[in-house]
Amino acid sequence: MVCLGNICRSPLAEGIARHLIAKRGLDWRVDSAGTIDWHQGSPPDKRSIEVGKGHQIDISGLRARKITSAELDHWDMIITMDAQNYQDVKRMNPEALEHKLHMIMNFLYPGQNRPVPDPYYGGKKDFEDVCQMLFDACNAMLDELQTARKSV
Repeated sequence: MVCLGNICRSPLAEGIARHLIAKRGLDWRVDSAGTIDWHQGSPPDKRSIEVGKGHQIDISGLRARKITSAELDHWDMIITMDAQNYQDVKRMNPEALEHKLHMIMNFLYPGQNRPVPDPYYGGKKDFEDVCQMLFDACNAMLDELQTARKSV
């Protein structure tokens, strides 16, 4: 899960995905990172932590980090929150990412490239809205991935 600073959207997406993966009894790993290192080592934004706790998801132990080109081969999928994040990651290694780089909202709205808005400058409602978007998108993503696995 990748966003800009790895303090609002992507840690919340990581926490939500982990929660849903555990609920489905899957043995899948999820991580998050940012495309910049401005917040390196910082915990998620307190509003992301708060909204997560409201959904029984604890992301307080996560720490911001920047995605590196060295780890791109490590992950089966790299999921971005918006088109800028997508382009920033894609520039790291376009060939290696051809089939594994996705925008998260495309799991709900295929091909529409809808962004998950950055709630950083917003209020509690913006964080709640983002949380609900991420729940919906993560559920759709997991549905698609589980269906694909069953057909293999």
